[in-house]
Amino acid sequence: MNQFPTKFGGVLLSFTIMTTMFSSTFGKTCSNYAFASNKIFSSCNDLPVLNSYLHYTYNQSSRTLKIAYRHTNVGSSHWVAWAINPTSQGMAGSQAIVAFQQSSGKMKVYTSPVTGMTTQLVEGDLSFPVTDLSAMHSNNEIIIFATLDLKNMSTKLNQVWQDGHVSNDAPMGHSTSGDNIKSMGTLNVLKGQSGSAQGSGSTKTKKRNIHGILNAVGWGIMMPLGAIMARYVRVFESLDPAWFYLHVTCQTSAYIIGVAGWATGIRLGSQSPGIQFTTHRIIGIILFCVATLQVVALLVRPRKDHKYRIYWNIYHHSLGYGIIVLAIINIFKGFDILQPEKKWKRSYGGIIIMLAIIAVVLEAYTWFVVLKRKKASKSEKMSNGSNGHNGYGVATNSRG
Repeated sequence: MNQFPTKFGGVLLSFTIMTTMFSSTFGKTCSNYAFASNKIFSSCNDLPVLNSYLHYTYNQSSRTLKIAYRHTNVGSSHWVAWAINPTSQGMAGSQAIVAFQQSSGKMKVYTSPVTGMTTQLVEGDLSFPVTDLSAMHSNNEIIIFATLDLKNMSTKLNQVWQDGHVSNDAPMGHSTSGDNIKSMGTLNVLKGQSGSAQGSGSTKTKKRNIHGILNAVGWGIMMPLGAIMARYVRVFESLDPAWFYLHVTCQTSAYIIGVAGWATGIRLGSQSPGIQFTTHRIIGIILFCVATLQVVALLVRPRKDHKYRIYWNIYHHSLGYGIIVLAIINIFKGFDILQPEKKWKRSYGGIIIMLAIIAVVLEAYTWFVVLKRKKASKSEKMSNGSNGHNGYGVATNSRG
């Protein structure tokens, strides 16, 4: 009986220690952060991407915003920036504060108005006054401090944050994929709330996902599946000519879905003039052109007994396999650009591996059937030849 309180106390102590460890490990939010300079801010937000946090205090009477922007897990060879866009969401038109550690070890912090998508983050005045500007770097974290005069602006702001590499004490371009194209949102300085970007930002993300899904299904799955039907299903004599209609249906559907995905990608490119994925775009255009030629070729397919049919077959097969190879390469390049959850890339890779295994098995079976039929045909000819006929099918007798 006397051991129960002791055991209960031990369990309670263990639970307390585990809870403390869990909170310190997984509960690291901006509200738990203490500035070394003892600065205190009334509000803070955990920004959704790029390991970033914003601490701020808004003075409603003077309409000034005092901020501390923290960017963690960033080395000394990187620059970071936080910005307000007074006119729209996104990068173009934003009023940025940039900071990085120079080769001398000193921090450089300055303001930079972003006039376009291809900015070099040159130093310049913003559309609103900025004072108390400073920055520090320690423990792989850069912090920017500033006070912004927002007298002529709304209390609901569009914010953007970024990071990139530094070369020769100058900021280089940031990545144009993954979290770097998601680092934008809204900030309500009165309510102390921030949110993800709405409108054009979320619409573009949705279009990118649609573009990726359509291309993966059309070019990347249905096109190889149609090729498998044409090459291997036809070996089953009972499925002739059903295999041909299955092949045409599958490839036509793949082309329509793929072109829809390609058109979505072209539209996205025209809406993002400063973001270019040259290799992905060029392969996509080549893929569309070659696939269109393949469709046109079906309209001029010669008869089986035509003398040019062999050349058409070479053309058709070469373009078909070329389309499949280009499609798979470009889809994986698309994964690298969109950077979705790893399960999507793994799932598509698993489907391609499964189709490849099916093709190998059916290829072996096809050769087995073809060789068996040739052997049977040869045996039949030999049998006919020894059945009182010469090689020309004329009966022979002992009289010559």
